[in-house]
Amino acid sequence: MTQRALQEPTLLLLTALADQPRHGYAIAQEVLAISDGRVRLRTGTLYTALERLVQEGLIEVDSEQTVGGRLRRAYRLTRLGGGVLAAEVERLRATAAEAERRLAVPGSPRWKEVTA
Repeated sequence: MTQRALQEPTLLLLTALADQPRHGYAIAQEVLAISDGRVRLRTGTLYTALERLVQEGLIEVDSEQTVGGRLRRAYRLTRLGGGVLAAEVERLRATAAEAERRLAVPGSPRWKEVTA
C-alpha cells in the first residue's frame, strides 16, 4: 500500500523541523523561507496543523517554557515523521525525474529548451 502524497503545508512543516526543533513563530518563518514566500501560515492554521501532526505521531513537543506569561512550545520531528518526509522526498524526486524524461522526448513542447 502506498502512502498518500503530503499536502504542501504539511510537507513544508515537516521540512522546517527536519534539521532542528523550532517553536511556532520560527516554524512559520522557516515555511515562508522554504516556500520562497509562497506559503504564509496564519497562526490558527499553523497551530491546528501542529496539533494534528502531534496526534499523528509525526512531530512531538521538544520543550516548553513560559515567556512573558505565555507558554512557548518547541516541536521536533519524530522518527516516524522523518520516515514520512523521506518517503515524500523520494516520491517527489521520482515524479520530477519522470517529468524531465518526458520533456526531453523529441517533439515535446519544451524539447529544445530541455536539451539546449
